[in-house]
Amino acid sequence: MKKWMEFYNSIIEKPLLTSTIVLICVAILVISLSLQYYIRDFDTFIQQVLAEAHGMIFDIAVIGILIFWLNQNGEIRQRIRTYKDEIDDFRLWESEEAAFRTVGNIKRLNRHKIHEINLVNCYLPRTNLNYVNLAGSNLNSSNVSQSSLIEANLENARLNQTNFENSNLNQANLKGAYASGANFKDAFLIKSQFESAFLIKANFNNAFLMEANLQNCYVMGADFENASLYKADLRGAKGLSVEQLSKVKTLYLARFDDEILAQIKTNLPELVGT
Repeated sequence: MKKWMEFYNSIIEKPLLTSTIVLICVAILVISLSLQYYIRDFDTFIQQVLAEAHGMIFDIAVIGILIFWLNQNGEIRQRIRTYKDEIDDFRLWESEEAAFRTVGNIKRLNRHKIHEINLVNCYLPRTNLNYVNLAGSNLNSSNVSQSSLIEANLENARLNQTNFENSNLNQANLKGAYASGANFKDAFLIKSQFESAFLIKANFNNAFLMEANLQNCYVMGADFENASLYKADLRGAKGLSVEQLSKVKTLYLARFDDEILAQIKTNLPELVGT
């Protein structure tokens, strides 16, 4: 009895072998019951078999494809949930492993066309986020210092108190971003798009903002000390003052509204090259 049980368990532990045995048994049973019809009226019987075969093909084509589609979508949703759960698991964990695994999950979510991601308080320094799409994401209070975000899409993202110190955001899209109190110290922001962004009390100390687009930004209390604003566009900037601009490295070929440009030429001619 014990040997039979071991033999039985060895079979059921192998799904392919089990399926084959079941198929053979069922085939033997069906053929044996149908044998008399094969012999007695083969032509009529074969027509019925062919009709059933066409029905089976239709079932496979419709039901099979539907089940496959549902399974695929279910698997995709499960993977997306797993990636988001892993980001939650690594949140507040300040380690290189947490940073790189979080970035990996961000890129996997992007491949599934997910870009609105909760990254609050995530630790992401010294990571490669080039070309990622984080439009509408929440990165409030995250640490993204010394990272590379070349041409990253951060449009309408929440970046309040986010640390981008010494990061490379060249040609990044930050249009409409909420970046009050964000730290862009020593950051590379060449040709970055900040149009209509909220940069209240943001820190641009020693930042490289050459040819950056800061049109219609809110820059009340922003720190531009020693920043390079060569060819930057600040037309329509809200809360911009000559006092803020007095501490920058250069304003050469920068663009301003006529009123503030006149004040700059009067008070800071050395910065605009006049």
